[in-house]
Amino acid sequence: MEKFRLRMEYKADGKTFITNLLETEHFTMDVKNAVDHIKLVINPKTQITVDDLTVTFPVDITADSRIFANGYQSWTDCREYFTNESQSAIVHKYNVLAHKTRIGASGDYGFTKYSSDAGVFQGYSYAYIRNDKTFDLIGSIDERTGFTFITVDSNKKEVSAKKDLEGVILDHPYAVMDIIEFKGGEDEVFDKYFAVMGIEKPRVKKSTGYTTWYNYYSKVTQKIVEDDLEAMSGLNLDIDFFQIDDGYQTAVGDWLSIISEKFPDGMKHCADEIHAKGMKAGLWLAPLGAQFNSQIRKEHPDWIIKDKKGKQVLAGINWGTFYALDIENQECADYIRHCFDVILNEWGFDMVKLDFLYSACIIPRNGKSRGQLMCEAMDFIRDCVGDKLILGCGVPLWPSFGKVDFCRIGADMGLKWKDFHYIREFVSTEYTLANSIFRRQLDNRAFCNDPDVFLLRDNNIKLNEEQKKIIATVNNVFGSLLFVSDNVSAYTPEQMELFKWAVSKSDIKVKSAEFIKQDVIRVDYTDDGADKSLTFDIKNGILA
Repeated sequence: MEKFRLRMEYKADGKTFITNLLETEHFTMDVKNAVDHIKLVINPKTQITVDDLTVTFPVDITADSRIFANGYQSWTDCREYFTNESQSAIVHKYNVLAHKTRIGASGDYGFTKYSSDAGVFQGYSYAYIRNDKTFDLIGSIDERTGFTFITVDSNKKEVSAKKDLEGVILDHPYAVMDIIEFKGGEDEVFDKYFAVMGIEKPRVKKSTGYTTWYNYYSKVTQKIVEDDLEAMSGLNLDIDFFQIDDGYQTAVGDWLSIISEKFPDGMKHCADEIHAKGMKAGLWLAPLGAQFNSQIRKEHPDWIIKDKKGKQVLAGINWGTFYALDIENQECADYIRHCFDVILNEWGFDMVKLDFLYSACIIPRNGKSRGQLMCEAMDFIRDCVGDKLILGCGVPLWPSFGKVDFCRIGADMGLKWKDFHYIREFVSTEYTLANSIFRRQLDNRAFCNDPDVFLLRDNNIKLNEEQKKIIATVNNVFGSLLFVSDNVSAYTPEQMELFKWAVSKSDIKVKSAEFIKQDVIRVDYTDDGADKSLTFDIKNGILA
């Protein structure tokens, strides 16, 4: 890192400038530079905007190295790559389509350019180069000023870190880069990284539970909740959570307006029933979004984020399209806070699963970068929720570090193994398993990892028994929130045996996990001290 190169493209006085200097007529730059740390602070002499600020430095990469670059948000696919591979072709093939149709609003398609070259791997906030058991970790320790886009180029044997400063007007000292590099064993480098950031270990431990989503989706009813709650509690197992997902509310955004035909006794009744069975009650919501036909969008159009042309910003195509809420509007922020107060304190839910959180930083605005907006949104949400538990989902990960108790680290699990992917954030069993394995270092450091559900039932599913076993094993080995969406009373004896093992909270330690050849992953681990391994074809869901 001591031998870094700087490239900066910026605008001042109506003109564009490109420089590699630490001082120009428009700014000076303070530099803290060491073998393992680069920190750059710009001191503007006049008002400037930065279009590109990149630092590049050499790294040790061999033909046998493995490269990991963290995906944009919790759903975005990411895994270790061989140096001769290319990142997913989806990044390039559907980029324009995803951006223009807003089908890719959950990703970075509208503001990030990816290389199509083999050997070039790109992502956000942190990346690593692994040489056997030695990790070279490069990570941002401050995303509040802007997201850091990290590129590992195994052809040039170098790493570049670029700061996303779109929307920021610099007229005061501003930290434009703060990255570290640690080399050593896996636990050693990640422990150092989180220690430098001052992130405390999560207060929660490995937990188990149930969610309604992956069996009933938005068709959930009070009767379904009561039936599956009775089945789960009848096992007399140590089950921590019972979570009600999307489908109880009249519209996304109208969280306190309940569909009375589906939940005639209301949500407090459901929470009370869950508590009576000895479990914590969880409830899903997307607090930063408003459905097209929601009352809050109709009655409060000023609560919706607007682009430069004054047009309301779509946050995605779900529910027939939904829009991003502006928490910098005080009335909007007060409404969201009130919803949390009712859900957590009046209804009595213990945990909220908060989804589609990327909406907070859908566009830079008000002189703030996407990174700053996302970090401030997570601060706001934690303040609203207080001491109750948060399961984050659909969120850029760095702003969630230390802010959520559990966090999804992959896409939604599919009801079949193979899906057609338009974007990297779509439902995908393959993607979410890879994310669970290769984002494992975040578990019990940034938060407790939620690998999404494992499913063992026979109905309404297109996974064979071998594939169900692979998913359950990966979730148990790498996850700290083990949820099912099945009515467990219908399990066969074999399914029940696998379920009991998966939720047993045995002492599992991962010894190694890697691709041993194209598409084939081998995991070596201990389970209560016994050596075990799992080898499978992740592309096709076949035990090898």
